[in-house]
Amino acid sequence: MNPYLARIIALLGKDDPLASLAAMPRRLEELLPRLEPEKPYAPGKWSAREILCHLADTEIALGFRFRQILAQDNPTVQPFDQDAWAARYGGLPMELAYDAFKAVRAWNLALLRGLSEEDLARSYYHPEREEWESLHLLVRFLAGHDLNHLGQLEVIASQSAQG
Repeated sequence: MNPYLARIIALLGKDDPLASLAAMPRRLEELLPRLEPEKPYAPGKWSAREILCHLADTEIALGFRFRQILAQDNPTVQPFDQDAWAARYGGLPMELAYDAFKAVRAWNLALLRGLSEEDLARSYYHPEREEWESLHLLVRFLAGHDLNHLGQLEVIASQSAQG
């Protein structure tokens, strides 16, 4: 397994990925009032605005992948350059990114909750990682991805609270 993928999935541990995915909008909503849009979590890293926009974009992109995997036999998914996408986040409202994330997450969860074990076992090819992966792995990845960025936002919120 790709080291990045393994690291992100490890953040979830043995937790239920769907429960973790369902909890994320509430956790973000609690942090929003304490986030300064332009404050990064570390020097040279993404700002709160960029992280929230990235979460919204990722939800859209992986939601498409879920549907592609379910509708096609063994598809090759389309990679995307997250940094190229982030280059356009500058003027976007953080709250709108949160609203988009929350809506698409609810839609994706409605789909995921209805899947069978057979559905979750469906495979796809990831051309950047040059690996075949399962939809189940992708769902676990998304939950770990949330936790990774949630940790970054918590750092920003705590730095903002300290003044």
